[in-house]
Amino acid sequence: MTITFLTFVAMEKKSRNFREYPVWQESVDFSTQIYKLTSDMPWFEKKGLCDQLQRAVVSIASNIAEGSSRPSDVDFAHFLDIALGSAYEVETQLLISKNIGYIGEDTYQSLINPLSSIERQLNGLIKSIRR
Repeated sequence: MTITFLTFVAMEKKSRNFREYPVWQESVDFSTQIYKLTSDMPWFEKKGLCDQLQRAVVSIASNIAEGSSRPSDVDFAHFLDIALGSAYEVETQLLISKNIGYIGEDTYQSLINPLSSIERQLNGLIKSIRR
């Protein structure tokens, strides 16, 4: 089997540096905020809501980073989809935390605003890649 020049070019990896994406940087900062928040939650939630929140929030930045290493835009967009799903998961868990009284309205709003920004950036990045 011979590899044509076009096939070789198609196989060539795109150069992406996840550290240069503002959405990745904001996701890392946001993860730090969530870890600080969960350290103040009741002890009996450490293996429940805290653990779930931590795993979901870390998944946002992690999937952006992992996806950036993929050679195709299709693969990168797939990992961004997963990151966006994790962001929506965090949003849901923060609402539940507020509803059961683990966090107040002010704390909730201070977290939802940057999370909404992350979600918008991910949506925009996904759309720009899929064009």
